[in-house]
Amino acid sequence: MANGNQTRCPVQSATEKFLRSLRERNVSPHTIKAYSGDLKNFSAYIDSRKWREIDHVTIRGFLSQLYEKGLGKTSVARSLAAVRSLYRWLAQEGVVEQNPAALVSTPKLAKKLPRVPTMEEMNSVLDGAMPEIASFPERDRLMLELLYGCGIRNSELVGINLDAVRVTADAVLIRGKGKKERYVPFGDAVRSALAAYLPARQMMLAETHKSTPALLINQRGGRLTTRSVGRIIKKIAVAKGLSPDVHPHTLRHAFGTHMLEEGADLRAIQQMLGHERLSTTQRYPQLSMKHLLSVYDQTHPRAK
Repeated sequence: MANGNQTRCPVQSATEKFLRSLRERNVSPHTIKAYSGDLKNFSAYIDSRKWREIDHVTIRGFLSQLYEKGLGKTSVARSLAAVRSLYRWLAQEGVVEQNPAALVSTPKLAKKLPRVPTMEEMNSVLDGAMPEIASFPERDRLMLELLYGCGIRNSELVGINLDAVRVTADAVLIRGKGKKERYVPFGDAVRSALAAYLPARQMMLAETHKSTPALLINQRGGRLTTRSVGRIIKKIAVAKGLSPDVHPHTLRHAFGTHMLEEGADLRAIQQMLGHERLSTTQRYPQLSMKHLLSVYDQTHPRAK
């Protein structure tokens, strides 16, 4: 480590090389972006300390600082995973002999909710072809894109009628709990999934000699049920390498979590999710559709 920059800040220098090695191995750009942000925070915390001055207590201190900044357990766990990966690479390169991050236990995530899939995991499910087990791939992709892209409930998803989709406005009218209606914006991913599905839907209805106002239909030409949606989502998630405890609500949860992580304001997320608290209190002015669309475009991983 002869050059001044490495002496001054070994972590920063090593991080740059580590990220370069990930790019060379064609690791997903989403993963590299996530690691980059997490390791930048780690580097700032470590400052000019040398490798031998960093132990598991130091790394615990880094995680404590993330909690103090208001990060949730999922984000802190991801940061620890990034630091562990960096150390594994450093060991391979012969820079360090020990991995102090391995001695730090991962934050215990709440048992009640399944772990929220990361953005990388969601993109790996949605990018590329639907798995072979998808019996109606165009419909199944649209289902996934709507659940994750719009953060809607399973019951709201199956309740969508064709005339509720406003393609020109990039929004869909959702009828939520207690017959409350709200417009939810969508991005390019939902739009292209719709473009692929609508002709396939038309063909399915022609073949089954059925007619229905429902947007999402089964292979008999009827409206999909919430139970079917749950079963299909689980099958696809497992086929794409996600945990078998993924269900439609997991994707709604991922929608809120990822937009929050990307900097969307909580009020906009609450309104898109149709949370009761927001619509029943007059303390918050209802946000305009224009504002929601701009928040969505800037912060949802699948908007662009």
